[in-house]
Amino acid sequence: MGFISLIPPIIAVILAIITKNVVISLFSGVFIGVLILSGGNPLEATMSTIGNYIYPQLSDGYNAGILVLLFFIGGFVSLMENSGGGAALAYNTIKYINSRAKAQISAWIGGLIIFFSDLGTPLIVGPVFEKVFDKLKISREKLAWIIDSTASPVAVLIPFIGWGVYIMGLIRNEFDLLNISASEFNTLIQVIPFQFYAILVVIMVPLVTLTKLEFGPMAKAEKRIQETGALYWPESKPLRKADEHATYTEGSKAILIWLPLLVLFTTLFGLMISFGFPFEQIAGQDFRISLTTAYLFAAVTIIILMLFFKIKKFNAIFDIYTTGMQRMTYVAVTLVLAWALGTIISDMGAAIYIVEMIEGNIPAFIIPALLFIVGVIISLASGTSWGTFAIMLPIAIPMAIALDAHLLVCIGAVLSGGIFGDHTSPISDTTLLSSTGAGTDHIDHVKTQFPYALLNAVITLIGFIVAGITGSAWTLLLAVALLIVTVIVLSLFQNKKQRAA
Repeated sequence: MGFISLIPPIIAVILAIITKNVVISLFSGVFIGVLILSGGNPLEATMSTIGNYIYPQLSDGYNAGILVLLFFIGGFVSLMENSGGGAALAYNTIKYINSRAKAQISAWIGGLIIFFSDLGTPLIVGPVFEKVFDKLKISREKLAWIIDSTASPVAVLIPFIGWGVYIMGLIRNEFDLLNISASEFNTLIQVIPFQFYAILVVIMVPLVTLTKLEFGPMAKAEKRIQETGALYWPESKPLRKADEHATYTEGSKAILIWLPLLVLFTTLFGLMISFGFPFEQIAGQDFRISLTTAYLFAAVTIIILMLFFKIKKFNAIFDIYTTGMQRMTYVAVTLVLAWALGTIISDMGAAIYIVEMIEGNIPAFIIPALLFIVGVIISLASGTSWGTFAIMLPIAIPMAIALDAHLLVCIGAVLSGGIFGDHTSPISDTTLLSSTGAGTDHIDHVKTQFPYALLNAVITLIGFIVAGITGSAWTLLLAVALLIVTVIVLSLFQNKKQRAA
């Protein structure tokens, strides 16, 4: 169908930017595509959208398993967030924090520990550490950057939480359309070394902390609090007053976080080992059943602990669990529409058209870099990583196969591009919650964080050019080395400049 086949994803991108609503954007993309295929008949297009593109996604056994798993994850995460275990664990370590470096590294570790919830990280870690940062004269902007760097960039690297399940669902849909038998779980595991942006963002926090590198607006913010003690600029408007979202509950214990996670990991890997892991490829169905079972056992564990420590009564705990499940409805709807959009894109031959345009004109090795750039633009403008994944993966995977580009590198490029916007866009929910959790002005957070993110993005782009040529996971070491050298050089230059002044 030529250029017309690109209209559904283009419509989805434009509406995502305008409306900031992924569901509306994805549904509109699907409907417009079906409308074109149905010859412009709106009634027929509506019925076909529902009957031929949405219903089949719900009736498919694989898809149903993914949706059930998402609800179990949602319930468990809600229990974890409301148990106070994360805050209790952080509170237990605060008495050992007596230096600027220790404070920043501790907040970073706290963000890594709360890996199960990218949206929970800012509201758990931020309020716990804000007073420590204030006491040691570390800016709230720095705290916001640290918790933002350990939210979605960490979550996208974990294959057995909601992020991984969502991405695997998108990958499986494309594999089915292309008759690829590879396991989506094993594929996502193999993609991890190519998630350059997320990995660099996480590594950069301790690097900056240990080298004391500050540049751009962040350097000004640090100078402000160290010289004047002012938490904010005079014109700043913090998104949260102190302790408004503190999640520490009287009676909460650190065991409320580490024991359920131990049960989760033990159950998951125990069941996977019974299926031959890590020596044999694990079927997607076996992995989903194992993961669902693990989350159920972990949820039962935390419920028992909350009752034992008298955190809440059973009815309140069960309400928290079911509310967490309900919160996954939006994710489930998004995933169903993403599957539908991927199907309509395939039916219209969008990937084939792009391949025909590129073949012979653009070398295959540059495709991952181009995918990363496009992903950055979409996610930055729309503020959504999941929407970016839903739009880009149905195009990137067929392109990689048809043009003989490295598939794992291409998938990693899409994920990296999506995370950039989730991490930096002023309209991203993670960015907003990081400003809220740190109790800082939102625009101040965006401005101070962006130069650090841009540095990571440039190194990431170089990494994808090299990986596009080699296809080697060892390219990650090159990217990390480039980051370390760059940070050290910038730090030395900064110190030299300060001594000269």
